Amino acid sequence: MSGTFLAKVFNSDQGFSPLALRIPVGIIFIAHGSQKLFGLFGGYGLEGTAQFMSSLGLEPGYLMALLAGAGEFFGGLFILMGLLTRPAAIVTAITMLVAIFTVHIDNGLFMSNGGYEFGLALLAASVSLAISGSGKLGLDVLIANKLSL
Repeated sequence: MSGTFLAKVFNSDQGFSPLALRIPVGIIFIAHGSQKLFGLFGGYGLEGTAQFMSSLGLEPGYLMALLAGAGEFFGGLFILMGLLTRPAAIVTAITMLVAIFTVHIDNGLFMSNGGYEFGLALLAASVSLAISGSGKLGLDVLIANKLSL
């Protein structure tokens, strides 16, 4: 693996703005992933989420539920810690694109109608973090410094 690739993964804008996104976005993704994987916070767990995924035509439902739940839970955890922020943010962005276009798009913009506004906000935050990296106080910065990237 070249130093250039590692530098792109771990180097980050050094401001605090990404931190202001990482904390709430990480918590939100962890909570939503916990609903899908573990049935926490009123979620349906893997079995219920798998049935929902199957009803949308996302087959095999169990695998799709596992991927969505793991992407949200672990992506959110990594975003919160500022660890592999860019790859984690790309995973959460893809997860939000799938959610928007398979579940919410036909309901219009507004959340009150089951629309895509919340997914769109999380998508925008994920894309922003994929571009900026972890910012200050992220583990990515510590790793980059340790590797002298």
